[in-house]
Amino acid sequence: MVLLDAAAACAARHSLSLSAIHVHHGLSPNAERWAQFCAAQCAARGVPLATHRLRLLRRRGESLEALARSARYACLQGADVDAVALAHHADDQAETLLLQLLRGAGVHGLAAMARYRPGRPALLRPLLGLTRATLAACAAARRIAWIDDESNAERRHARNFLRHEVAPLLAARFPGYPATLVRAARHQAEASDLADALAVIDGADALADGGLERGRLCALPPPRARNLLRGFLRAEGLRPPSEARLAEMLRQLRRAAPDANPRIAHDGAEIGCHRGRIVVHAPRSEGFVRAWDGQAELALPGGSLVFLRAHGTGVAAAKLAAAPVTLRSRRGGERIRLAADRPARSVKRLLSEAHVPPWERDCLPLVWSGDELVAVPGIGVALAYQAGPDEAGWCLRWRPLHPH
Repeated sequence: MVLLDAAAACAARHSLSLSAIHVHHGLSPNAERWAQFCAAQCAARGVPLATHRLRLLRRRGESLEALARSARYACLQGADVDAVALAHHADDQAETLLLQLLRGAGVHGLAAMARYRPGRPALLRPLLGLTRATLAACAAARRIAWIDDESNAERRHARNFLRHEVAPLLAARFPGYPATLVRAARHQAEASDLADALAVIDGADALADGGLERGRLCALPPPRARNLLRGFLRAEGLRPPSEARLAEMLRQLRRAAPDANPRIAHDGAEIGCHRGRIVVHAPRSEGFVRAWDGQAELALPGGSLVFLRAHGTGVAAAKLAAAPVTLRSRRGGERIRLAADRPARSVKRLLSEAHVPPWERDCLPLVWSGDELVAVPGIGVALAYQAGPDEAGWCLRWRPLHPH
């Protein structure tokens, strides 16, 4: 509420377009009353309000708090605005640093919450240097109403335990608390920026085409190799692995034989190696069969197949319509003849010669007409089904699914 009040005054003074977002989690019996309070407060200040009502579906073993947080940030980051301001303050930052310390986090975790995170929308935390007590005094002085979430008193949550049991002891013994921990988080943020800069230096000319050269990872001493791999995974949109998990990833990737194909699962994706490059890709799909009924694009487990109308090239449209068309994953043993002066060849060998990574081969859809193999996207069309110079055709484009 202090942030809303200050932002409204700032927007009026500087002719900024301001709106507010309230996320209705539906977890508290008071949630509807909170939404009404937010609507009234925004209306009083002339600030447009968007209320998002969530329906949280928790999977077995999933933290409800983590699910709610993820859904909340999805609402905020989906806003069509330049920046979203959040009201985290110094006590929040100190608690976050303590939680990260107790989890054994590295410098990126100990940097806690960023004061500014670029993007669209960018995330701003303008109150991060102010304590909860200061904000409460401001609210009282300006007669700003607010609501306390009753769940903040539940000490079974780790953050609330720190807030109610540990923080008061620290504040009584160390008068600089929480400002000293905010400063420590700022130092860790600088250290994490330096680690990121070192990863860029170590990955120079080795990060290209969506992959990382395995040789570069092998040539670095272990601490820098870990830093480079961590930075690579972060750039690919994956959450940081634990220390033990990162060490195991590094061991497998560095010790793998040149022709080996390691499969390392992490954060809903797989990390593999092909032709000397480490690549993050979607998990390999199970076998599939899908009927094609003339759609311009058909979604499949590993991506989508696009059918583009053409003339004199691609798959002959008339021949393709002669029998039911299905898209199937490779099962092994398939052969296709691509030219009159060449015999039928193994699809497996053709994909290998085209340097298609193993994980893409597993999810690549083969186009069948009845019991005949018509085409292998990216490889070619069977001779018997190639469109003649004056025939209508279909060109095929395979778009693999990226994990993030």
